[in-house]
Amino acid sequence: MTDLPCPPDDLAQWRQTERARLINARQKIPVSARQAADIELAQQLDALLGDISGRMISLYWPFRGEPDLRHWAAACRKSGAKTALPVVVAKATPLIFRDWDATTKLDKGVWNIPIPPAEAATVTPDIVLAPVVGLDAQLYRLGYGGGFFDRTIAAIRATGANPTVIGVGYDMQRMETIHPHRFDIPMDHALLVPA
Repeated sequence: MTDLPCPPDDLAQWRQTERARLINARQKIPVSARQAADIELAQQLDALLGDISGRMISLYWPFRGEPDLRHWAAACRKSGAKTALPVVVAKATPLIFRDWDATTKLDKGVWNIPIPPAEAATVTPDIVLAPVVGLDAQLYRLGYGGGFFDRTIAAIRATGANPTVIGVGYDMQRMETIHPHRFDIPMDHALLVPA
C-alpha cells in the first residue's frame, strides 16, 4: 500500500480550498461533454446494478455541474424500479428520502434544489447515488462540507438496512486522499467517467 501524504495542518481550510477548486473545474466542463458523460455513467450504472426491478434508487437533483442522471432515472422506472430524492431536514442531521417520479410536483429545498413535497412518502433506498466533489483512492467522498451523506448512511445502517452507496462524478474529481475523518464513510462503488 502506498503511503498517503500527511494531513495538512489546517485540514478544514485544505478541504475548503480543494472543494472550491474542484467545483470550479467541474462547472467549466462544457455542457456537451457533461451530456456525453451522463450517457456513459448511465451505461456503467446499468452494468453495475443489473436487474433493478422492485428496487428503490435514490438519485439527486443535479447542482453546480453535477452529472444529470434524470433520464437514467426515467429508464429505471420503466424497468420496474422506484426512485427517490434526498431532502435536507435540518443542518447537521441525516437526510431523508422521499418518493419521486416524473409526475411529482416538486418544492424548493435548501439552495433552491427541487425536492418532493412533504406529503410524498418517506422511503429507505436500496441504492444511493452520491454526487462527489472529489473522490479518493479509498472511495472516500469529498462533498459540500455539511456531512449530510455520511450522517445519512450511518443512520440508515444503524437500522439494519444496508443500501449500496455509489459515488458518481467525473475523472477530474479523483484525489489521492481526502484525509478522511473518523466519521467519513467510504462509498461501496465509484463511477467516475471522462468529461
